Amino acid sequence: MPDDAAAARAAAEEESAFSHPAVAPDATAAYGDHPDQVVDFYAPHGPGAAEPAVAASAPLVVVLHGGSWRAPYDRRHVSPFAGFLARQGFAVASVEYRRGAERPDGDAGPVAGRWPETFDDVAAALDALPALVREALPRADPRRTVLTGHSAGGHLALWAAARHVLPADAPWRTDRPAPLRGVVALAPIADFAVAGKLEVCGGAAGQLLGGPEHFAARQPYADPALLLPTGIATTLVQGRADADVPPAVAEAYAAAAAKAGEMVGLTLLADTGHFPLIDPVADACAVVVEEIAQLAW
Repeated sequence: MPDDAAAARAAAEEESAFSHPAVAPDATAAYGDHPDQVVDFYAPHGPGAAEPAVAASAPLVVVLHGGSWRAPYDRRHVSPFAGFLARQGFAVASVEYRRGAERPDGDAGPVAGRWPETFDDVAAALDALPALVREALPRADPRRTVLTGHSAGGHLALWAAARHVLPADAPWRTDRPAPLRGVVALAPIADFAVAGKLEVCGGAAGQLLGGPEHFAARQPYADPALLLPTGIATTLVQGRADADVPPAVAEAYAAAAAKAGEMVGLTLLADTGHFPLIDPVADACAVVVEEIAQLAW
C-alpha cells in the first residue's frame, strides 16, 4: 500500500477509535491519595444487554490504558473498550496511574511517564485490587483474572505480571507470581531496546526511564523483554500495519521469551494498525475479546 494510503487508513482507524463517547463506570474507587490513583469498575452485562448478566460470577479483566505514558491520555479514551468488555460478560477494572507532565518550556509536549511514580502506581493498584473488587464488583471472580493493556498500557501489563522476576532490590518485587489466568498485551511497547531504535512514540521508553543518563541503570527494572520467563500465560495481539508501535517490537519480545524458555502467543492481524485493537466496532477488537476469553474462561 502506498505511504499516503497507509497514512489515510491509520488516520481513519484513530478517528474511529476516538469517536465513541466515553462510557461512565458503575463505580470508581481510590487506591491512593493522588487524583490519578483511581480505578473505574464496570459490572458485567450480557452481550448487548442493558441489565447485568445472570451468571453468578464473571471473569475479571484489568485494563491498563496507553498513550505513551503521557498526561494528556488518561483512562477515558479506553472507556468504550472497557464498556465493550463488560457487555461481553466480563467484570472490568480500568486502572488510572500517574503519567508524564508538561515540560517546563511547554514547547516539546509532555514527557513520557514519571520515574518511579508510574511504576509505583501500577504496583499499588494491582495490590489494592482484590479488596476494591470485592466491594465494587461482588460478582467478579478474581480467580479468573486477565490483565490487558494497549500500547504503553501493554507494557505496563507485561511488567505487572513480571514483578516476581524483578531484580531483588526492586521496590515493586513480589515473592510469588501474580494470581493471573494470563496477560493479553495489545501492541505493547514490550522491548525497550527495539522501541528505542525505532523511536517508538517519540522515544517514549527512554523518557519513561528518565533519559539516556538513567536508561541503562533502570532498564532491568522496567523492560519486559528483560523480565523473562514469567511462568504466566501471555499473548500479544499486534496489527501488521501498526506504524505507532511496529510489529518488530512485539516480535522481539516473543523472541526474547522463547530464548528464555517460554512460549508467548503472538497474534498478528493483517491490514490492521494501532487503534482497532481497542475500537469496539473494529473486527480486531473482537479478536482481542476472544483472546481474553480463551484465558479467562
